[in-house]
Amino acid sequence: MTLVTYEDIRNNEEFRTYIEMGDKHLGVLGYTKHDFGHVGKVADTASKILEELGYSRREVELAKIAGYIHDIGNMVNRDEHAQTGACLSFNILNRLGMDPQEIALVVSAVGNHDEGTGNPINPISAALILGDKADVRRSRVRNNDFATFDIHDRVNYAVEKAVVTVDGEERTVQLDLVIDTTICSIMEYFEIFINRMILCRKAADFLYSEFQLTINGAKIV
Repeated sequence: MTLVTYEDIRNNEEFRTYIEMGDKHLGVLGYTKHDFGHVGKVADTASKILEELGYSRREVELAKIAGYIHDIGNMVNRDEHAQTGACLSFNILNRLGMDPQEIALVVSAVGNHDEGTGNPINPISAALILGDKADVRRSRVRNNDFATFDIHDRVNYAVEKAVVTVDGEERTVQLDLVIDTTICSIMEYFEIFINRMILCRKAADFLYSEFQLTINGAKIV
């Protein structure tokens, strides 16, 4: 078996092509960016969470790998993209010679990251969920015409700052948001993201931690 590293994955032509094409397809459909900026940020956040909570170096790297490849299913279709991405990932990782135990961890994480169908089923998947759902920010909005923003555009555009802080001793994972409430109310944020925040709490629970959310300095969860 081959020890497949994050750099191997990040430089892999297949993964890079599928990420790029998936983002392009979502752009046609009017979704926010799911580009290299998104998957890179998710990879960094997911690995940071496990590192700060004391998981092994290899688990940290597997979380980073899962974060980078989690959205390749968008190349096929947005619906059930998590499960499609898991199948695509299995095929590539298997050909790269990754250990079957590690493939199982990464593929199950990819297949369980979406709030519609997913659940935390191992530390890799829990970290991926938290990393993915925490990436809400203005720069992900593609639409340049504010007058035609839908609620998803408004909610993302309203977020001026999003910071994930992990306290390994207290075992907390905190998402701090700064929202321009002249663009989007806090109620609108929850209208769009309530299921994502519930899944984040489940993910943190799986890591024997507590998920906390603050918006404009006020603790919400």
